[in-house]
Amino acid sequence: MQDVEEFWEDLYLSRAGGANIWSGRVNDQLAAEVDGLQPGRALDLGCGEGGDAIHLARLGWQVTAVDVSPTALARVAAAATAAGVSSRVTTERHDLAQSFPAGRFDLVAAMFFQSPLDLPRQQVLRRAATSLEVGGRLVLVEHGSFPEGSEHQHDVELPTPDELFASLDLPASDFSPVTVESRSREVAGHQGHSGTLQDSVVVVRRDRPPSRTGQRTP
Repeated sequence: MQDVEEFWEDLYLSRAGGANIWSGRVNDQLAAEVDGLQPGRALDLGCGEGGDAIHLARLGWQVTAVDVSPTALARVAAAATAAGVSSRVTTERHDLAQSFPAGRFDLVAAMFFQSPLDLPRQQVLRRAATSLEVGGRLVLVEHGSFPEGSEHQHDVELPTPDELFASLDLPASDFSPVTVESRSREVAGHQGHSGTLQDSVVVVRRDRPPSRTGQRTP
């Protein structure tokens, strides 16, 4: 089994000749979901090179940016410094299958939190939900369709927004859905052709603190 850090380090160092591999722009769906929210403490899971973390920091959020790749985290730190928000962005290295950031958050963002390697995805996302303060939100954006020419488009079935929300299996007494929907976006597809992709967007709000009765929480 390939080491998780080794896999992602190789991706960041080998693609684009070692230059940044992502655009550096915020995910449009995340930007829409946080618009108008009161800034607080945010957690960016699988932060990559920090486009989302930098956007949140510019809005006044105090962001913990998490990734398993030291190279990705170094690029986040450099981008935060260049954007003048280094005081509001902290990086932490975690293999989320093994460890999770300490503390409680007003926002947890998980953009395209999918991996070609083994990942206890449901467990991590449930842990993310339980790290929320009351009133805090978990924002998930995932692929609802594959880009034209993707090698996975015929052999992988992507969950619908309803299936994604159901997979979290969060107690309705503690959490409520804010957004569960599919949204379209235009992209440059295979060989430069434009096309339309679907994103599954799920936002969950924590409505009350963990039970103090000794019952097991997710």
